Amino acid sequence: MELDPVWKDALTEFGNIGAAHAATSLSQMLMSPVEMTVPEVLAIDIADLHKYISNEISAMVVFQIQGEIAEGGYIVVSMPRQTIIQLTNQMLGMGDTDREINEMDQSAAIEIGNIMISAFLDATAELLGIVMLPSPPALAIDMAHAAFESIVAQVTTDVNSVLIFNTELMSEAPPVYGSIYMLPNVELADQLFRMLERLMEPPS
Repeated sequence: MELDPVWKDALTEFGNIGAAHAATSLSQMLMSPVEMTVPEVLAIDIADLHKYISNEISAMVVFQIQGEIAEGGYIVVSMPRQTIIQLTNQMLGMGDTDREINEMDQSAAIEIGNIMISAFLDATAELLGIVMLPSPPALAIDMAHAAFESIVAQVTTDVNSVLIFNTELMSEAPPVYGSIYMLPNVELADQLFRMLERLMEPPS
């Protein structure tokens, strides 16, 4: 799915609106200023998803998109091991970064993912004028490629495209990176792109 520069700019702006809402919520949780941006966005066919996923160990927090869109697809937060460890340390005032993901990190990943995606979908729903809510989260700690194979296996044939919002989160600690993957069903994808078309229309 090739995007021309205008569409790419529109999707990036769309992602940054969601990211700004998520940053506000994360700032409250971490009790320090947080800025979250989406410097890059991609729209790809689901069959090509494997080309954009690494093999590094990651925390993947998975939600089904619910609300006025029945089974609207899935949305996933993917945080590499070092990212989730750094965020856990920031939350709990710890300093040990040379470790494997533990139970504290898993709890932090679920909490962070829940806050990020709730805020992200709130912003998206506000633009669309519909209600979109995340389901209770499911967590996978695995090589990102393997975890996504499991996710894609559960997705029905009603999901054709994936929107990838590569995120950068800056706070008092060094910047951390992750990605939000939106796997909308056909109905939701159509609504998203119709909304973007409206946003790109010149003011009358």
